[in-house]
Amino acid sequence: MAGVGSRSSLRGALCRLLLILVVFDFACEACRKVIFHTPSKLEADKMVGRVNLQECLMSADRIQSSDPDFRVLGDGSVYTASAIVLSDEKRSFTIRLSDTKKQTQKEIPVLLEHQKVLRKRHARETVLRRSKRRWAPIPCSMQENSLGPFPLFLQQVQSDAAQNYTVFYSISGRGVDQEPLNLFFIDKDTGNLYCTKPVDREEYDVFDLIAYATTADGYSADLPLPLPIRVEDENDNHPIFTEQIYNFEVPESSRLGTTVGVVCATDRDEPDTMHTRLKYSILEQMPKSPGQFSMHPTSGTITMVSQYLDRETVDKYKLILKVQDMDGQFFGLMTTSTCLITVTDSNDHAPTFLQNAYTVSVEENTYNVEILRLPIQDKDLIKSANWRANFTILKGNENGHFKISTDEKTNEGVLCIVKPLNYEEIPQVVLEIGVNNEAPFTRDVALRATMNRALVTVQVKDQDEGPECSPAAQYVRIKENSAKGTSTNGYKAYDPETKSSTGFRYKKLHDPEEWITIDENSGSIRTSRVLDREAVTPTKDLYNVTVMAIDRDGRSCTGTLVVNLEDVNDNAPEMFQSDVVICKPKMEYTDISAFDPDESIHGPPFKFSLANASPEISRIWSLSTVNDTAARLSYNKNAALDIYYIPITVRDREGQSATKTLTVNLCACTHPSHCARTLKSTGVSLGKWAILAILLGIALLFSVLLTLVCGIVGARKKGFPEDLAQQNLIISNTEAPGDDKVCSANGFTTQTVNNSNHGFCGTMGSGVKNGGLETIEMVKGGHHTLESGRSHHHTLDSCRGGQVEMENARHTYSEWHNFTQPHLCEDSIRGHTG
Repeated sequence: MAGVGSRSSLRGALCRLLLILVVFDFACEACRKVIFHTPSKLEADKMVGRVNLQECLMSADRIQSSDPDFRVLGDGSVYTASAIVLSDEKRSFTIRLSDTKKQTQKEIPVLLEHQKVLRKRHARETVLRRSKRRWAPIPCSMQENSLGPFPLFLQQVQSDAAQNYTVFYSISGRGVDQEPLNLFFIDKDTGNLYCTKPVDREEYDVFDLIAYATTADGYSADLPLPLPIRVEDENDNHPIFTEQIYNFEVPESSRLGTTVGVVCATDRDEPDTMHTRLKYSILEQMPKSPGQFSMHPTSGTITMVSQYLDRETVDKYKLILKVQDMDGQFFGLMTTSTCLITVTDSNDHAPTFLQNAYTVSVEENTYNVEILRLPIQDKDLIKSANWRANFTILKGNENGHFKISTDEKTNEGVLCIVKPLNYEEIPQVVLEIGVNNEAPFTRDVALRATMNRALVTVQVKDQDEGPECSPAAQYVRIKENSAKGTSTNGYKAYDPETKSSTGFRYKKLHDPEEWITIDENSGSIRTSRVLDREAVTPTKDLYNVTVMAIDRDGRSCTGTLVVNLEDVNDNAPEMFQSDVVICKPKMEYTDISAFDPDESIHGPPFKFSLANASPEISRIWSLSTVNDTAARLSYNKNAALDIYYIPITVRDREGQSATKTLTVNLCACTHPSHCARTLKSTGVSLGKWAILAILLGIALLFSVLLTLVCGIVGARKKGFPEDLAQQNLIISNTEAPGDDKVCSANGFTTQTVNNSNHGFCGTMGSGVKNGGLETIEMVKGGHHTLESGRSHHHTLDSCRGGQVEMENARHTYSEWHNFTQPHLCEDSIRGHTG
């Protein structure tokens, strides 16, 4: 039984071990071993080989190497992490693949075997040294849009390692595992490279492939080979103009060789080849004759080949343009486009008058009316600056009677009179009028053409006219301060036909200040008052009066009589300042100035002087000239601070003078404004309410004094009542600390008890002393009021025997006061009876 039990337990242990192995195999299954043949020395970051990770665990999201000297990339490439020397012939490590989501792990054993020497080199053989292996052949190319057959063989890729190993070839890059996919493939055994379909070079001009050569065990004996495959261009794209229709403008005055415009075309074929070498040409011009334009074959520039374009003959041209590749050879691809050329207008035609001479008549004294229209002809573009005319009066309008303008609609010259013509002065006027355009002429026209001109004769018709007021403004001179009624010549009108000034009546239309009266028959004037030039100051000393002249037929004219007041020296100069402030010692002087309302010939220079000044003023103050209208008032350094009244006389150039007293405040200040306020305050006058307040204050003071006198008299006649002795009186000669007393002249004695801040005031009457005792009334507080009647405050009523009424809140007496209180009554009685 014991043997049976031991066998059963052994079977259970084996079953558990088998289960653990099965679970471990499921969780960490080993994949196919990978063997790499490597040299004995490997540099850092050297690719050892590549492992197919997808075959082992497709869903692996974590890759680890058991050997820190090797690292594994996501594509299975194995690289050295540092330089390695294989001391043994073999070295192994494990690549762990994990799927963290499915909790699955697999391992790939990797074995590194030292590369064995296949044969020994003979001692006499030449040693070939090279730094790296070579690939063959060189990069290749393929034809665009090849017709096949497909797959199309391109070239064979070979590696030198194929001489010693069995090598398998593979490729990657655009066209293999990148868009476009599966365009190229390589035979892994032979290295033959194939293309599977035609290629458009304009879409893919080169394919940068990478070729790999690996051994059967995944070892890469050579580095990856860049293998660019260039697509050879085929002329399969037509050149295309950048625009379907070109629009250009050229002035009609353009010369031979002027550039009209430049066209451009593009070709998608390979640049710098015959497929993109373009040639431009003009296929057709409409209208065909004459040929006006040519085209540069390579730049596409259109130029003029005609000497002259005339917009008035042909204003638009249409060109059919051609561009062809293969340098314009007949087998090249071509495209056409249209070019429209507009000939713009130039001022190549001068305007001309339809007539060379015009005659027109006009009534004299007519103005602001149109008298003639002058039409012209111009072949340039209508409504343009080359067509619009500018008219000019060249001769005959020296007095400015005429004006000419352009009618914008008809382009005619409109001649107008803007100033009346006088038949008696100018019976006929001959005008010379020229015409040009707003825009300047072209060079050719400017050299050969001159301004077109026309003569206009203006006949002036005579009219029977009324009086003429000429000149419109006539001047008369009157001296100011002339006596009332002073007469002088007035305004004179005349008959334009007879040149006579008789037979007119004159009337005053406007006289602002009513200065003059006018004689109706002669037009002479008289002053209506004494005229003072300084009282009324007209503009520039001129006074205008409007006068009307009327003939026998009632026709009239108006003119202006300008009265010029002649100035006389009737005003003395006057000082501007009345009072000044001088800050001593900061200011050593002050400047004073004067003015004269008369004209300058009667005014400055002024002479300033002290007028009848006292000796003190003359000693302290002095005057000196500053300029023609100002003087400097200076003071002696020893001058006292005071207010001075200085009389100053000012004379003009003709001796007219005036004296004025200048108030000068010589003050100790830093700025005159400080003393100016003090000076003004001394002259303040009291109002009626201020005087009333002062009187009320005086009356109140008298009442207080009267009350005080009554109190003193009452105190002498009567003693103090007994009841007051219990409140206010103390024995001053009792043995106790002395008090400081101050006696005033009015009978009051002031005490300070114990040097405290509270003062006590009392009254001592005559005859109160008795046997060396003093009776004093003590009242609390430093202030009290004496009134004639009773009051709730401290009151000394002298009329009722000196009864004193204290405030409700009385002072609390000290122990000394309590000690003397019982003796107050009898001492007071002895004082009265004694």
